[in-house]
Amino acid sequence: MFKKIYLFGCLTLLLLCSESILAQQKNLQFIWTSDTHFGLTKPVFRNDSNVSAAAINAAMVEQMNKIPITYFPKDNGTSAGEKIGAVEAIIVTGDISNRQEVGVQTASISWSQFEVNFIAKLHLMKNDGSKSDLLLTPGNHDISNAIGFHRPLVPLMDNASMVGIYNLMMHPSIPINKSNFNFERDKIHYSQNIGGVHFIFVSAWPDSSERIWMEQDLKLIPENMPSFIFTHSDPNTEARFFRNPNGDNSINQNDKFENLVSEIFKDGLSVKDSTTIEQHGLVRFLLSHKNIKAYFHGHTNYAEYYEWVGPDKNIHLPCFRSDSPMKGRYSSKDQTKLSFNIISIDTEKKELTVRECFWNAHPLETTQNLEWGMTHTISY
Repeated sequence: MFKKIYLFGCLTLLLLCSESILAQQKNLQFIWTSDTHFGLTKPVFRNDSNVSAAAINAAMVEQMNKIPITYFPKDNGTSAGEKIGAVEAIIVTGDISNRQEVGVQTASISWSQFEVNFIAKLHLMKNDGSKSDLLLTPGNHDISNAIGFHRPLVPLMDNASMVGIYNLMMHPSIPINKSNFNFERDKIHYSQNIGGVHFIFVSAWPDSSERIWMEQDLKLIPENMPSFIFTHSDPNTEARFFRNPNGDNSINQNDKFENLVSEIFKDGLSVKDSTTIEQHGLVRFLLSHKNIKAYFHGHTNYAEYYEWVGPDKNIHLPCFRSDSPMKGRYSSKDQTKLSFNIISIDTEKKELTVRECFWNAHPLETTQNLEWGMTHTISY
């Protein structure tokens, strides 16, 4: 009899634990930042001057580790007022290393510092008890270090961050190395299904070649499965990102195209020209895939929610932009505005909330408390 009662009690406890886990998984949380720019220094940070990106990112990671015991504000967003708890993934949308121009450390050193901070020092867990995923996309600085730039780099090329991102995200059976990495062949794009949402990660910008891959990727999921795009540059991208349309299509100091994507620039012959034709291509793709519900990017270095309407104002794509710990448009002038983002997904209501989290709101205090900034919720 005692054994039966004991077994029944254990079974009840197991069911209660299972229900608790399922309840936690109803709301999924992600930390998202961008443009870590290892290799730069900040003139002023807390009580110090000329502080390295390694030290500043370490301070940010320390604050990220506090997220599970932090409570959301009592706003109108997803999980309002609740303890945040588990974090499914930390997302970084590019420019992990700063471009290694004269006076800036190499991509190899920058990547090693990123590994220390974002792999060794992050101690966050998912709902299932495993370590939180790290999801990365490359930025224009990472790519330029690997393929060269129209101004001198020292050394001229160092593909360490591209190799590191590729091996971590693409999981090749045999990891590539600095000697056999090929930018034209070794593309960094991948997807994950998390909480009934399809997360798509593409390189610097979803140009025509990336959209070919995305087209095939989207065929593998139901047409009505909501999808989010994570990339480095905003939809209204710059001409310099494209392949040089002049001469031998090379990267050179006269034309100043950076060849960050495979698509040859069609709008003109100068980096000062608009990208209307290229944006039209993206709009057509998005209109044919109505299940793409949001777009997340860095590059322009400040936190913002906005709707992208395209050149002809015939699309309304919710977009979220991230601050940078090193190059923030506003946080570089006011360190109390340094922020990363918490993405919260309610898988039952099909709502997404992005909250701006100020991680250095009291720079002169020994113990930092996280504070909340902008909040925006969309239904997907």
